[in-house]
Amino acid sequence: MPFLTDDHGCAGWGGEMAGRIRAFNWSLTDLGPIEAWSLSLRSAVQFLLASPVPLVMLWGRPGYMIYNDAYSVFAGGRHPYLLGTPVELGWPEVAEFNRGVMETCLAGGTLSFRNKNLVLLREGKPEEVWMDLYYSPVPGDDEAPAGVMAVVVETTSHVVSESLREQAGRAFRATNERLQLALNAGSLVGSFVWDIKTDLLSGDDRFARAFAYPADLLIEGMPLASAAEIIHPDDRDRVANSIAYTIRHGGPYNTEYRIRRADGHYIWVQASGRCEFDERGEPLRFPGVLIDINERKIAEDSLLQLTRTLEQRVADEVRARSAVEDKLRQSQKLEAIGGLTGGVAHDFNNLLQVISGNLYLLARQEPDNPRVQKRVSAAAAAVERGAKLSSQLLSFARRQALSPGVYSLLRIYEGLGELMQRALGETIHVEILLPENAWRIHVDRNQLENALLNLAINARDAMKGEGHITVSAQNVVLDQEACAGKELSPGEYVLLVVADTGGGMSPETAARAFEPFFTTKPDGHGTGLGLSMVFGFVKQSGGHTEIISTVDSGTRVRMYFPRSLEPEMQDTPNQMVGIAGGHETILVVEDDADVRATSVELLQQAGYNTLMAADGDDAIAILRSGVMIDLIFTDVVMPGQVKSADLAIWARQQSPQIPVLFTSGHTRDVLARTHELGSTTFLLSKPYSPDELTTMILAALKV
Repeated sequence: MPFLTDDHGCAGWGGEMAGRIRAFNWSLTDLGPIEAWSLSLRSAVQFLLASPVPLVMLWGRPGYMIYNDAYSVFAGGRHPYLLGTPVELGWPEVAEFNRGVMETCLAGGTLSFRNKNLVLLREGKPEEVWMDLYYSPVPGDDEAPAGVMAVVVETTSHVVSESLREQAGRAFRATNERLQLALNAGSLVGSFVWDIKTDLLSGDDRFARAFAYPADLLIEGMPLASAAEIIHPDDRDRVANSIAYTIRHGGPYNTEYRIRRADGHYIWVQASGRCEFDERGEPLRFPGVLIDINERKIAEDSLLQLTRTLEQRVADEVRARSAVEDKLRQSQKLEAIGGLTGGVAHDFNNLLQVISGNLYLLARQEPDNPRVQKRVSAAAAAVERGAKLSSQLLSFARRQALSPGVYSLLRIYEGLGELMQRALGETIHVEILLPENAWRIHVDRNQLENALLNLAINARDAMKGEGHITVSAQNVVLDQEACAGKELSPGEYVLLVVADTGGGMSPETAARAFEPFFTTKPDGHGTGLGLSMVFGFVKQSGGHTEIISTVDSGTRVRMYFPRSLEPEMQDTPNQMVGIAGGHETILVVEDDADVRATSVELLQQAGYNTLMAADGDDAIAILRSGVMIDLIFTDVVMPGQVKSADLAIWARQQSPQIPVLFTSGHTRDVLARTHELGSTTFLLSKPYSPDELTTMILAALKV
């Protein structure tokens, strides 16, 4: 089953959904445990996980949903709820449609829809969408249809764009029809004749009525300059130049301009005429007509405005989509780096545990040898530095163990202000602007304090030890538009900002700032993991981090945390557990032989009896043999069919229950889908010291 474990080739395609499918408890469905899946089902899952196109498979009569990463983006707020859910329950608003699909395809038929219009509730509210849908039966091992493979391509943007274009075309055609009707109806304002020799303008009755000229005056004629007073001041020079050109060169005269009617309003007219010359070629008369083109001009202006508006909307949409795609590519890049660094950190912690455990054993073996003790101390200090580096890598990869609580920002800042000022020095001025009514957030308090301290130290270095740092917060409500490119859902958030007055960053530097080990500091002045740790912690807390920076204008790091409506957590005093060992029997389950041997020796030196198992399969065999076990000490991620979570379930079912202590280089596994540890789960992070091991053993035994 190459997709079930990382040890069998799943890393070839990876992705979020591969992990979610492995972690899902399929035993609660008709499909049964993932280990028992049929060859046809496994092959179909491999196919859809490897596809970049949104694919969802509906397996069995209920249509249990199994889908890939691309479909999880399409599902929006319904993800990850849809995984393992019957399709009619997953999309109840289109249950009847999906019922027809299942009946047709499980009978051997296929279906396809072009720009299918549906109303979905992806984000909790009705949303009209259009999609290209293709459904095909998927055969089981007996070659009879056992499931349905669906290709889902959303075409909403294209359909909406085409609709806008058609609306603009209809508006243009309607305007053009009105223009032709106006011209065909002979919207004639009147006719005129200008006697060039006498400079007198005469007109017919319609011309006189249109501009309230006395009829007898127009019969006798009036100076052209007087008649020209009805032309809009902004158009007079253009009209005069056009008349002069026609008199000079001959030919037809056609000019559009505005004239004032008797009621004082201006209308658009088109003047058409021709200059007549005498036998000597001198200009003689200038007859012409005025046609009312006001409606046409209004329609043209409306169409022009509509076209500009549409072009602007398209341009804005293209820019917005480009920005979102850039942020998505950056997010995918950081996600890929995070997966790599998390795996490296996990293996690194195993190595550190072997080194650390043997150093402690060596120190106990040579207690009176100062040279040995000195070298062991130096090596142990290096292990601690390595553990800190590994912790920062896990933080970026969002695989660290969190102990979150509900806090207000004012409470979190208590005690941090003085520590921050000491860390930054007297030449840095720190200003705190926290609102009294700040909403509560659900975070790991220690990790948030570390993040703020990291950002403040980065700001200090950017300002070369002198400047102003502002830590501010505000309650914000983000709508759909504000969430674009932030990988956040619309809702209420607390925005926490750390700003400095340093030299800022170029766009190229800002784009890489969250990458682990990327730093602009000189060698030896930073690991390049500070911002990476902040990025991973905020992401793991359900939030989003962004950098706004301009060269010579400082930098602002924005952290968005979802608002919590739960009551604030109250502090409880720490209850220290003694480190004296006991004589209980502990089953050590660890696939790494060196780590297993070191752990067993540390426990034996503490007085405990030990049994060993290389994986969960060996461990369950020992447990079922009837041997009395007081505690199971197990690694989280192991090979074999029986996982650590299965051991924990078995232990809870015993009477009395057998306590379980987990250990791991990271916690991204079956313990918690949200990357958080429950209050009843004991976890010892690698590398650990003998005292830490004994303390956690005693704590677990006392439950």
